[in-house]
Amino acid sequence: MMHRFLLSLFLLMSLPLCAQEVAKVDTTRVRLHGKVTDENQEGIPMVVVRVEGQGATIANIDGKYSIEFQTADSVVVHYQMPGFQNRRRVLKKPQGELTLNIVMTSTDRQMDELVVKETRRQLGTTETLKTEELKRLPSTTGNAVEELVATQAGVSSHNELSSQYNVRGGSFDENCVYINGVEIYRPMLVSSGQQEGLSVINSDMVEKVDFSAGGFEAKYGDKMASVLDITYHKPKGWEGSVQGSLLGASLYAGYGKKKFSFSNGLRYKTNQYLLGSLQTTGEYSPTFLDYQAYLSWQPTRNWTFDVIGYISNNNYKFIPHNRTTSFGTLENVMTLKIYFDGQEADLFRTFFGTAKVTRRLNDRSNLSLAFSAFSTRERETYDIQGQYFLNETTGDAQIGVGTYMEHARNLLTSNVRSLKLAYDVRKRNHHVLAGMAWKSEHVREYSREWESRDSSHYNIPHTGNDLQLIYNLRSKNAIGTHQLELYAQDTWRQESKAGILSVNYGARLSYWSWNHEWLFSPRASIGYVPAGNDRLTIRLATGLYYQRPYYKELRDTVTTNGNTQVVLNTGIRSQRSFQLLAGAEYKFRIADRPFRFTAEAYYKAQSRINPYHVNNVKVVYYGENCASGYVVGADFKVFGEFVPGTDSWISFGLMKAQMQLHGQSLPQPTDQRYNINFFFSDYFPGTTRWKMNLKASFADGLPFGPPHTGVERNRFRAPAYKRVDVGMNYRALNNEDRHLRHNAVKNIWLGLDCFNIFGFNNVSGYYWVTDTQGFQYAVPNYLTGRMINGRVLIEF
Repeated sequence: MMHRFLLSLFLLMSLPLCAQEVAKVDTTRVRLHGKVTDENQEGIPMVVVRVEGQGATIANIDGKYSIEFQTADSVVVHYQMPGFQNRRRVLKKPQGELTLNIVMTSTDRQMDELVVKETRRQLGTTETLKTEELKRLPSTTGNAVEELVATQAGVSSHNELSSQYNVRGGSFDENCVYINGVEIYRPMLVSSGQQEGLSVINSDMVEKVDFSAGGFEAKYGDKMASVLDITYHKPKGWEGSVQGSLLGASLYAGYGKKKFSFSNGLRYKTNQYLLGSLQTTGEYSPTFLDYQAYLSWQPTRNWTFDVIGYISNNNYKFIPHNRTTSFGTLENVMTLKIYFDGQEADLFRTFFGTAKVTRRLNDRSNLSLAFSAFSTRERETYDIQGQYFLNETTGDAQIGVGTYMEHARNLLTSNVRSLKLAYDVRKRNHHVLAGMAWKSEHVREYSREWESRDSSHYNIPHTGNDLQLIYNLRSKNAIGTHQLELYAQDTWRQESKAGILSVNYGARLSYWSWNHEWLFSPRASIGYVPAGNDRLTIRLATGLYYQRPYYKELRDTVTTNGNTQVVLNTGIRSQRSFQLLAGAEYKFRIADRPFRFTAEAYYKAQSRINPYHVNNVKVVYYGENCASGYVVGADFKVFGEFVPGTDSWISFGLMKAQMQLHGQSLPQPTDQRYNINFFFSDYFPGTTRWKMNLKASFADGLPFGPPHTGVERNRFRAPAYKRVDVGMNYRALNNEDRHLRHNAVKNIWLGLDCFNIFGFNNVSGYYWVTDTQGFQYAVPNYLTGRMINGRVLIEF
């Protein structure tokens, strides 16, 4: 932003040093004030406001201005800002005090000799993440946005094969995700990171990423942990990119002009190369493909039409061969060997579409109507037999010998339709948002799972009379529900001699037809910048948040004679969380480079908890509200230019998540006592062609217990998750300034990634081996090892 300040100062100083004298016939003074905003209604700082022949001023950091001048029959006011089209207004015989708000349109000009460096002050609980490096980050999942979110304060991930993340003690299902204001969903049958394909978010099409780790506004839905709000990019002309690596490829093409823009993204992903480093050898055949398009049309100044279409086809096939795993302690090392027969074949097909029409009512308000549809077809099938041998590495004795057989035929279809009416108005110091939404949800499931074990020719569980399965589950259910949502919120912002104060307050009201439950969710937050120290920002937030159940949370089980049947709980209620958040942000400079330190403390009082346990990325709920608990913690983050010209950050969090279940005090499945995330960027000395990105994570292990049991048996804790990924990028061609006029290529980047550079053995879960004495051994399922990936990126 420094370049804009200098140019604005130049424009101001270039005005005549002595304004022409105004006729003395009329000496009435006029005071004109208002706010200058861009097309997104965001204030533009340092705009030069000039009254022709009389004087000028500069708008403040929020785009607000105030100027006094003498009246006349006709007064001309000019608004000038580099990068925006100049505006001119003529006032006829102005008198007294006037308010004039101006919207300036970006010219989208490339400023070759200037470097933009400005961070918008965060007064609320939502942070805007920088996305400049998304395409060049080392990524194992192909979902760069989610991997960027996972490096933020309060966020953790324990599986590099999955794009799912936990936020401040919440489960994967407690994270709310929006694209252009429309909520999106994730498949429900995915049980491992290996099966997980591409998320709906296409990082090539992203313009803005807003993220809140708690205390978010009333406009966001009924979730308890976090909000990820994505805004897609509208091209201004021809643009595109092609990217390929050992893990897949992507193609992006976009075109836009004044009233029309159209962008397309095609992605292909295969993690076959990564899965080859797992300890279970076999024939991995994962194929993930998706296509997405975004069209925006503005036929007139007052009407805008936006359409998004998405289709994905994710296939995962696996034929296991054998596995050898060594585990234990230095004094007692054990080895598990398994020889497999059978295969797994999964299919996840998703369709998503949204159409939105926006009517501009005036310069300060608009009304929009959006329709969206989400549909998924999921199939998980496997028949795998394993013959295992467990022994001590230092001896010949066989501790356990046996056979197990796992079978599944899981089919699920889900369809969600929604219609949303939203109103947006800005008036003086207020920004009001209100909306009403209707949703229809239909889910149909057929599941059949069972597992048998034979240890040393004895069936487990062994009764001596009959053969029983260690696990046997059936489900055949269908639901059709409707939901009504209403919300309203206001953001009031005031500048005074005491400083800048921003207050956001609002509430949500919703009704769910499944259990006839009404929810009322009030929320509020305050941001304050004291006048005596504008480097400091203080934030407070509170609210009553709910987690409305989706289909997975409804599934309760009834077991009779070893056979488990899934029933849907019609009496279930939404989980509830009362949240308090207090934080501060301080901006400072070291060696003339900008830095920002953020600290936040939070407390969540939870009731009506629906307990769950996690295996890999599969979340299985109890299907009833039978627990209460709390989450308390603190997060710290330092963000800035550790190296001139690049952004880096380090975040550190402490947390405790506890719950009361059936009279017992237990750690919640996401009870992670500490978490450290580190992102570092650097250029090679003497050149900007070479750039390095480093991502590091060090997080406490999560509680776990034997399979097919409740969280009451989670008496163990997995080892800490440790991982460091390094990406090297070389800029083979730099044509940003278009000095190669006949070359359509803008940039060529060559990349080399080293995943898990230190070769840490991280654990995604455990395989439990049982001997004839009933003893169980937890054998770790290790994640990927050290791997090298090559990339090439061509931008047009």
